[in-house]
Amino acid sequence: MGNTPLNVVAVCGSVQTPSRTLALLHAVLARLQQVAPVRIRLLQLTELGPQFAGVLRREQLPASAQEALAAIESADVLIAASPVYRASYTGLFKHLFDFVHHQALRNTPVLLAATGGSERHALVIDHQLRPLFGFFQAHTLPVGLYASEADFTDYRLTHPDILERIDRALEPLAERFATLGANVANQVA
Repeated sequence: MGNTPLNVVAVCGSVQTPSRTLALLHAVLARLQQVAPVRIRLLQLTELGPQFAGVLRREQLPASAQEALAAIESADVLIAASPVYRASYTGLFKHLFDFVHHQALRNTPVLLAATGGSERHALVIDHQLRPLFGFFQAHTLPVGLYASEADFTDYRLTHPDILERIDRALEPLAERFATLGANVANQVA
């Protein structure tokens, strides 16, 4: 691993702009860049969704949507974030992951994040997102990130508890990167 940056793919499941989910992702990605060398690819459903919304089979997807799926499937780390609609992630978010190969995310670290109108939706991470990525046999990180409308000011994450939780959520990635770097250094020595 050494100085090779982690290939991080972040998926924003929001279907509108501006987006608190996108603001949460930007805060996570900014902090992640401070703790580990990363190469980031941000996929937004506001841009990608119209390319696959009506498609039923992967081979019917346009090249740009195929390339986005390849990015997801080859990620060293995946960050999956969605707003909560009707007690779950967005339908378009699920439709995107319906195209992901069922073994492509096996053991891939996945940070789960969600936003909603109030705290009553916070369980979406454990009741909806974790089972989805459990199907893929991904390694969902223990700390998920949930932020409600009250945690933002003008679509900017401002609540100090959420900012601190981002650090806790990223700890396993920072530790993993440090361990991988140390293992490579020991092999070289």
